[in-house]
Amino acid sequence: MNPLAWTAGLPGFVAPSFTAGMVMSLSLIMAIGPQNAHVIRTGLQRRHLWLTVLTCALADIVLIALGVAGLAQLGGLSDKLHGALIGAGVLFLAVYGWRAAQRFWHGPAAAGVVAVGTAAPPTSRRQAVLAALAFSWLNPHAWLDTAVLIGTASLAWGAQQPVFGLGAATGSVLWFVLLGGAAFWLGRRLNSLRVWRALDGLVALMMWGTAAALVASLF
Repeated sequence: MNPLAWTAGLPGFVAPSFTAGMVMSLSLIMAIGPQNAHVIRTGLQRRHLWLTVLTCALADIVLIALGVAGLAQLGGLSDKLHGALIGAGVLFLAVYGWRAAQRFWHGPAAAGVVAVGTAAPPTSRRQAVLAALAFSWLNPHAWLDTAVLIGTASLAWGAQQPVFGLGAATGSVLWFVLLGGAAFWLGRRLNSLRVWRALDGLVALMMWGTAAALVASLF
C-alpha cells in the first residue's frame, strides 16, 4: 500500500505534500541573493514595487512548473544550456555590480537617492518587468535551486507532485509579498544617503561575489 495514499482525500492546502513544497521553496528562496536584493531595493525606492513582486513570483512559478512537470525527470539542464546561463548570469551580475559600485562611490546623484519631496528618476513598467525577469532567470542558481531541486524533490510524492508544486509556488508568492512589504515599510522611514550608499556597496559585493562563484563552478 502506498504510504501517501491517505493524503489523496485531503484538501490541497493541508496535504503534507503541499506543506513540504512550501517549506522547501521558502528554505531555498530566503537567502539574500540577487533577486531578493533587487526586490529590497525596489521596495526602498517605492518604484513599481508590487509589479516587481508579481513578476518575480510569476517567474519563480514558471521555474517550479518546469521542474515539477519534467525538468528533473530529464536529468536537469543540459551542459550547453547550463554554460550559456552561467555566461549570461556572470555578465549581468558583473554589470549590475559595477553600477551599484558607481552609486556607492559617487553618492546621491549616481544612486538616484534624492531628498524628500524631490522626484526620483522615472522607471517605466516595462523596465521594471524586464529587470525583475533578468534577476529571476539570468541567475543559474535560480534554475538549479528552483527548477531542478524542487522538481527532483517532487518525484518523491508520486501522484501528489502537483500539490507539492502548488505548495512550492505558494511559498514563493508568500515570500515575495512579505519581502516587498517589509522593504516598502522601511522605505517610508529611511531617507539617509549614508544608508543608501552602504546598501549599494553591499549589493556590489554580493553581485560580484555571486559572479565569481559562478565562474569558479565551471572549473
